[in-house]
Amino acid sequence: MKQILLTNDDGFDAVGLKALIEALSSIAKIIVVAPAKNKSACGHSLTLDKPLRMDCLKDDFYKIDDGSPTDCVFISISNLFKEGYKPDLVISGINIGANMGEDITYSGTAAGAMEAVIHGVPAIAISQVCRDRCQDIQNNWDFELAKKTIIELVTNIFSNNFPLDERKFLNVNIPPIKADECNGIKVTKAGYREYGNDTHRHLNPRGEEFYWIGLHPLIWRESQNKDCDFEAIKANYVSITPVMLDMTSYNDIKSMENWLTK
Repeated sequence: MKQILLTNDDGFDAVGLKALIEALSSIAKIIVVAPAKNKSACGHSLTLDKPLRMDCLKDDFYKIDDGSPTDCVFISISNLFKEGYKPDLVISGINIGANMGEDITYSGTAAGAMEAVIHGVPAIAISQVCRDRCQDIQNNWDFELAKKTIIELVTNIFSNNFPLDERKFLNVNIPPIKADECNGIKVTKAGYREYGNDTHRHLNPRGEEFYWIGLHPLIWRESQNKDCDFEAIKANYVSITPVMLDMTSYNDIKSMENWLTK
């Protein structure tokens, strides 16, 4: 039976992770290794300044105390699989909230998939876009479309192999609609996110300053061909973006060489 390693950045008890387990348990053996608490926006961080404890909560279900999604994947691949063996697939999510455009660089969800492909394991990051700061999902969202999408993707991968080369992963975003309202799937590029500066300054009871970073609205720069992840979600499509870890700006290598000789 195929083995899928699951992680996330919302924590081991997140509703999105539970939905992912429900969706995939019938088609693969599921191993879960997730952070003990919410690690949203931790990026591709690896914990090097302290030891980490991995607690087994039940069969094939672990949490890592104060670990990041990167820690979870790194430790589990090294310790939960027999020597010479790896999971057939790593899936990170289902994240509560979008991971589109430059948010991919902040995302702990995307980082879990990044770490997997570094170790030669195909990976998917999947996120559920929210309408109202996640209240609809926390209260009554059923993840129907997300579950349907991930089952279709995993079934296709197991039947026809992973569609990308090494060190590349699939970044999936699900529109905030019911399954019967979806117009299909679009393969997209990462959009150009517009960020504000939603930082709130406060004083604690001792008069000391502290700052709270808020959530930015989903505002983006329109792409010429309307082919980015934001536009697909707006049009009620599931967005799938192939992402590679090589961030070299190849188009600029020659101009940089010329610039250095001036």
